[in-house]
Amino acid sequence: MDSKSCTGKERDLESGAAANALFVNDTVHTLSWEDLNVHIEDRKTKTPKAILSSTFGYVEPGKVLALMGPSGCGKTTMLNALAHRLVSTKMQVTGTIQVNGQSTTASKLSNVARYVEQEDALIGSLTVKETVDFGARLALSKSISKAERIQRVHDALQSFGIQDQADSLIGTPLRKGISGGQKKRVSVASQLVTSPKILFLDEPTSGLDSAASREVMSYITGLAKELNLIVVISIHQPSTTTFELLDQIMLLSAGKTCFFGPREGLESYFDTIGYPIPLHTNPAEFILDLVNVDFAKDKSAAKTHLEKIHNSWATSSKSQDVSRHVSSLSQNNTGVLYVENTSRPSVTTVTWTLLHRAFIKSYRDMIAYQIRIAMYTALAIMMGTVWLRLPYEQTSIQTWINAIFFSGAFMSFMAVAYIPAYVEDLQMFRKERANGLYGPFPFMLANFLIGMPYLFLITFLFSVIAYWLANFRPTAGGFWIFTLYLFLDLLAAEGLVILVTSIMPIFVVALAVTAFANGLWMCVGGFLVPPGTLNVFWKCKNLPLPASPVTSAYLSLNRCFPLH
Repeated sequence: MDSKSCTGKERDLESGAAANALFVNDTVHTLSWEDLNVHIEDRKTKTPKAILSSTFGYVEPGKVLALMGPSGCGKTTMLNALAHRLVSTKMQVTGTIQVNGQSTTASKLSNVARYVEQEDALIGSLTVKETVDFGARLALSKSISKAERIQRVHDALQSFGIQDQADSLIGTPLRKGISGGQKKRVSVASQLVTSPKILFLDEPTSGLDSAASREVMSYITGLAKELNLIVVISIHQPSTTTFELLDQIMLLSAGKTCFFGPREGLESYFDTIGYPIPLHTNPAEFILDLVNVDFAKDKSAAKTHLEKIHNSWATSSKSQDVSRHVSSLSQNNTGVLYVENTSRPSVTTVTWTLLHRAFIKSYRDMIAYQIRIAMYTALAIMMGTVWLRLPYEQTSIQTWINAIFFSGAFMSFMAVAYIPAYVEDLQMFRKERANGLYGPFPFMLANFLIGMPYLFLITFLFSVIAYWLANFRPTAGGFWIFTLYLFLDLLAAEGLVILVTSIMPIFVVALAVTAFANGLWMCVGGFLVPPGTLNVFWKCKNLPLPASPVTSAYLSLNRCFPLH
């Protein structure tokens, strides 16, 4: 995306956001934190290591707070701590996080806050409008009618200037979609449509050029002011124009605060402690270089210099003012905020919505099922022509067994082709679960119900081709036994893919582990080596898993095997 493409309606915030009062925040008045600390156990010394140390701060409606600092300074940890997203059991969080002067929890915060991750976790085969609409359907109260929901989606698209791309696909590896900057806006719009009062954004300008970064930030800051939202972002090194869009700055280094306050006060503060920002210099670039000790030649001198900056802030009057203001917020809370949201969509509604979304993906995304159907069809033709019209003779018994083994083993082995599509679904699930929208049960149920018809279609097409070409017993009973056992085999193999990928959601790792497991069960399933000759160690691996029960069932039932 470049600045030329962001003109006209795309830049007209007032036409959407300001017009829709449903999005305006009138309940959350402050987000504050007092003496917030995060420690993690050091792997080498096994002692607590400080990631964040005694941080104070607050944000008010209509303001954008930017968490800044060099890599490893703790800004993402800070953002996750404020959003109650530190899920590691090794992390210890102390201190108080408050909304309207009241202590908050993850479940309470999910009613009023949304989190937009650095990576755009979007389903590429959906359109922009569908992405925002599904976000609304999963989160909005049951009391909101369909017409009201559609209006909200329309207003959200208009607010972010993406109404012209409403029917464009997000984009898949095989089909080009919208630009990177537009994906960022879709990510925010899909959260905004649920009417959050607080927005957390992790590196919203990551991967964008300076022009695209400025456009994305201009939308975010504009919406914060128009809708009276509290926005907290982490950002690495903004350009001068992007930096000027920010309202508040929290500068971190080595987990400690170097500055907190309005952007306009940054220059005067560093001037008073002996570090004036030169004229015609990007302030963000200057202060980040100032507090970055990673590339210093003299580490000792750099650490002494950083300690001076830390101590200057800790003893400054501005720091004391922030601390007193945060304390006063907890003493004078602004009213009751949290009421249990009992009107969220039911499990049935959520499951149906996920089914609808998965169905759209299943027929649009070629990687999910279409390529797999073509692959299994080609595999069936190959098998049928290799084992072509086998004779019904005693000498062909081993050849028949090999054909049966190949059909079951390779059907399960090639199920690894589902990994890329499932990884995308899993990323979306983790984002939506972290935002409190639904749990594992609706996700897995929808995934299972959508996958079954396609898996049966794959099995049926494979059987129609391979069964008759190979000259298995020409009866309907034999054909359907062959088909149904292949279907169960593929279903089990698909379950293995989902299990492994859920544990290790990295494509290459999941592929390697699943392929190894399938290869293992092919070897010990009882057809390459009879179970009686396996040693004790491998006998315990001779379990009823994919490839083993399928071929065993074929032989034991004698339904498709032609010899008598």
